[in-house]
Amino acid sequence: MERTKKEHSLAYLNDSEIGTFSMNHHLPCYVRLMCKQDVAQVTEIDREAFPTMWPPVNFQRELQNQLAHYIVVYRGEETIDEPGMEAILEEKGFSHLVSRVRQLFSNNCLISGKPLSSSKQYIIGFAGFWIMAEEAHIINLAVRELHRCQGIGELLLISIIDLATEMKASISTLEVRSFNFAARRLYSKYGFTHVGLRRGYYTDNGEDGVLMSTENIASALFQARLQQLKKAHSRKWGIALYRIAP
Repeated sequence: MERTKKEHSLAYLNDSEIGTFSMNHHLPCYVRLMCKQDVAQVTEIDREAFPTMWPPVNFQRELQNQLAHYIVVYRGEETIDEPGMEAILEEKGFSHLVSRVRQLFSNNCLISGKPLSSSKQYIIGFAGFWIMAEEAHIINLAVRELHRCQGIGELLLISIIDLATEMKASISTLEVRSFNFAARRLYSKYGFTHVGLRRGYYTDNGEDGVLMSTENIASALFQARLQQLKKAHSRKWGIALYRIAP
């Protein structure tokens, strides 16, 4: 990680991020492991969510880091368009057409019947953690601004915990900004408790970092609670399957 003081990025969540908006009328979401074809989109999401954090994360290097593990979430057949098309539209003041262009590419894919390659999938969020000994330390979790308020951040958190459990981690930890109350409530909901405070941890504004940790994520009690939360999330947002694709 190239940040000074090993700063970690957890996106600000507002109250509506964990509110009552339904995902049912959108394309289904899928979670898979991050690959090198995702680096440009993930970097874009990272800079949108954390514009003041410096230096930015080198995700190419992170993919080569044996301690680091990243996942991405994408929607059904929604695709990225040909290189440069979005930039041209936005530069000419037609940003409202970007989503329409993506839909056209999506329709073309549906007509052809060919599966999307990872290089064409439109990434809407990502998360990552480092696993050290038996600790999974969450270092990134971010969602594109246009796709917030739809349960995506919570889906990423569930998936991270599942992956950490599969990798035999015993606990999960993270840092979060002290004034990011909505995020802290979400993490508390999933069993993270306040275990420490790092004064002036975030160098962009001197905000304190709250260190949070779970108990044993592999325990029967934790897993039973996680299954209840998955069911509640599924009912609320219309997600039928919680599984990370390779």
